[in-house]
Amino acid sequence: MSESDEKPRGSFLDALRNRTISTEIAGTLPRGLRTATAYAWRFLVIAAAVGVAIWIVIQLKILVIPLLVAILITALVWPAFTWMLRHRVPRWLAIVVSVLGTIAIITGLVWLAIWQITRQWQSVQDRTVEAVVQFRDYLIEGPLHLTGEQIDDLLGQGFELARQQAELLLSGALALGSTVGHVATGALLTLFILLCVLADGGGIWRWTTRLFPAAARPAVDGAARAGWVTVINYARTQLLVATIDAIGIGLGAFLLGVPLAIPIGVLVFLGAFIPFVGAVLTGAVAVFLALVYNGPWIAFWMLIVVLAVQQIEGHILQPLLMGSAVKVHPLAVVLVVAGGAVIAGIPGALFAVPLAAFVNVVAVYLSRRAWETGRRPEPGDLIWSTVPRPRRNRA
Repeated sequence: MSESDEKPRGSFLDALRNRTISTEIAGTLPRGLRTATAYAWRFLVIAAAVGVAIWIVIQLKILVIPLLVAILITALVWPAFTWMLRHRVPRWLAIVVSVLGTIAIITGLVWLAIWQITRQWQSVQDRTVEAVVQFRDYLIEGPLHLTGEQIDDLLGQGFELARQQAELLLSGALALGSTVGHVATGALLTLFILLCVLADGGGIWRWTTRLFPAAARPAVDGAARAGWVTVINYARTQLLVATIDAIGIGLGAFLLGVPLAIPIGVLVFLGAFIPFVGAVLTGAVAVFLALVYNGPWIAFWMLIVVLAVQQIEGHILQPLLMGSAVKVHPLAVVLVVAGGAVIAGIPGALFAVPLAAFVNVVAVYLSRRAWETGRRPEPGDLIWSTVPRPRRNRA
């Protein structure tokens, strides 16, 4: 046996990792181009991995979306649930109260919205037709001097665009499936996951950490717990924002005589869980209804109410009630929401920010080896964080 046969043969991956290919061209390439190429192929590998992961999630959306909904609901009820556990309430009773309370709140909001819509829908429809006729007369007799055919073409294009957008929103809202059976299956699966997480979330997570190598478990456990705290803070903040905005804007619409005040409040409450974008869209709906039904002056005051409620909530009530200020990078949040909406429609916009906040905290935690140093991620490094207000020293 020769000496070369006695040498251990490395794997194919070791050969790729250790071997350096030298050619006449490689020696003449600028250093900057070689560095850019090294970054480029690594970026392509990462992009391909992310693309495959997104494709798998889309294929398994009937499982993934109920899981994310259940986790988000768990984060919403977690403060009240843990409060009951700390006050010696039996776990089974805390679970029943949390789940039934959540179902009761959602059912009550939907019932109130449907009740007022059925009562005022006819008058709103008549007023909308009247407003459209007035606007048509203004376009013909006003400074634009449009003809009836031009107005009909513009209206037809507008209705077609609205129909297309409505179909897009409906397909995003029904991302669990196109049939009622799929939606019902997703709802039941969400409820089952919620019950399991509240009943034995700690045991489920301990089993999950055992899937990782023993050396990596402290890092995985610490990073996930830090991310979970961020998701809870996000859910608590958005729940407070949604409640304040819904009550303030809904009450303002009621006092100004804007129709469908309760559905407006419900829409604002649901839209507030999509940061920035949801508040803008739901506030625009309230102003549009005031413009169509009540005229420009009431629409102007409705706009003032929307802006005032959002400013009071963000700068006065939220720090006062939470004892902390929310530090958010608006550009990052808007881009994340837009990207989530492009990829997965309404569910993507809803889950984009909490997922991005979770990934952000986990990445910072792991990069700083915080499970060894105990150093927590700083608010300046995160796209979503809550910072306690400084307390004044008392004499």
